[in-house]
Formats: sequence, structure tokens, C-alpha cells
Amino acid sequence: MSGRATPAAAGGNSAARQVIDILHEISTLLNTNLDRTTLSLCVSLIENGVNPEALAAVIKELRRESARLREDE
Repeated sequence: MSGRATPAAAGGNSAARQVIDILHEISTLLNTNLDRTTLSLCVSLIENGVNPEALAAVIKELRRESARLREDE
């Protein structure tokens, strides 16, 4: 194999990028402060069976903890 993406795979990458772009636009409108990379990771986790509500709860807790640590500095 040459290591090059097939046209079908290249189309899939383009579609995945487009989905992330749309999700990022929605995320921005909802003021989630999630960047494209984070959104992509969240989508991947959900596609692999992680409960979306549990993931949201973890993200919220991480943000609370991060804010608390910043206050302690």
C-alpha cells in the first residue's frame, strides 16, 4: 500500500471535518467554549460508547475544578 488515502477515505475525512465544523458553530452559539479538537474528541468518545450525559458531567466537573484551582493561586 502506498499510504495514500483512497478517494472514499478522503471524502470521509471531508465529511467528518464538515460535521465538526457544524458542531463547532452550534457549540459557539451555545457558549460551550469547546474548541474543534475537544469537540472531535467528545464525538469520538460518544461514538465509542461513552454516555453523553456522563461526558457532559465530567467536562463540567473539570471546569469547576480548574476554576477552583485558579482561584487558589
